[in-house]
Amino acid sequence: MVKVAVVGVGNIGKIHCRYYSQNPDVELVAVCDLIEERAQEMADLYGSKVYTDIEVMLNKEDIEVVSIATAGEENGGDHFRPAVCALEAGKDVLVEKPISNDIEKAREMVCLAAEKKVRLVSNLNHRFVPAAYKGKELIQKGDLGSLLFLNMKLTIQNPNETSPWFHLRALHPHSVDVLRYFAGDIKRVQSFMTKAPGREIWSTASINLEFASGAVGHLTGSYDMAGRHPIEYCEVAGDQGRFIIDNVYENFTFYPHDSDELIVLRNSIMSGVGSFQETFKNRLDHFIKQIIDGVEPGKMEASGADALAGQEVIEAAIRSQQENGMAIDVTPVNKEVFL
Repeated sequence: MVKVAVVGVGNIGKIHCRYYSQNPDVELVAVCDLIEERAQEMADLYGSKVYTDIEVMLNKEDIEVVSIATAGEENGGDHFRPAVCALEAGKDVLVEKPISNDIEKAREMVCLAAEKKVRLVSNLNHRFVPAAYKGKELIQKGDLGSLLFLNMKLTIQNPNETSPWFHLRALHPHSVDVLRYFAGDIKRVQSFMTKAPGREIWSTASINLEFASGAVGHLTGSYDMAGRHPIEYCEVAGDQGRFIIDNVYENFTFYPHDSDELIVLRNSIMSGVGSFQETFKNRLDHFIKQIIDGVEPGKMEASGADALAGQEVIEAAIRSQQENGMAIDVTPVNKEVFL
């Protein structure tokens, strides 16, 4: 049994607790939250110990994995301290996205994990769905040929106005990760942003992308779309074929260039995802399986290094907006450090 603790048990932390408790290979040993009543609620539900201080918890409990679902500014402002505490203690860590809203702290977290030789991953759950697996399989088989372009759209309604860059840093770790999952590193970005009526933050963005492979792409993102809209669309095209994924996991269609026969998958015949929240289950279960299988820290999927690479793209997009749409080189992540 893998002994897990969840730190931060607000809305997302409750989802972590639920799916860890359902995993037959996990013992949910402890929950930790600054609000004791909130932690007690989860502890009562799952039979775990209660803590309000992560250092005390790590000193008292036999824990192998710490799952961090704290929030803070731009949904990532409170991740740093608990992540560092857990990494310093030699624990494997899963941190919610964004890995941090502060790029320097994100870099420090990833370097610390490499130094301690422990696993650090992020909850980039949009890639852990059958539709994405199928797209990746077709790319690796060569069925798309050489990748030419990718189009991504991720839109939800979020009225919060916490910072000028809240939309970019809080939402688009997902969209950038999916793009990188299919096409590899992004080396240059150019962004243009606007504010919906009544908005103070940059709530809608249009971002041009250049990949290290030579492929090009585009990301449209918005915090201004009502919940009745599909949230995510992804199109990946090569010189031999093209696929489209609708609404994260619901529909997948592959269009080969040399055939009229399409590959069409719908969620009703897929396994593993019946609702969006179950993408969390897929991701958390995959993390635990990789630990049990002894996967090395540098080979973990949706790793801290992947999360950092995505944040570097977002920071470059922010700089592009600040510099009137200038194309900005993305700071590369030295992945060799983490292998």
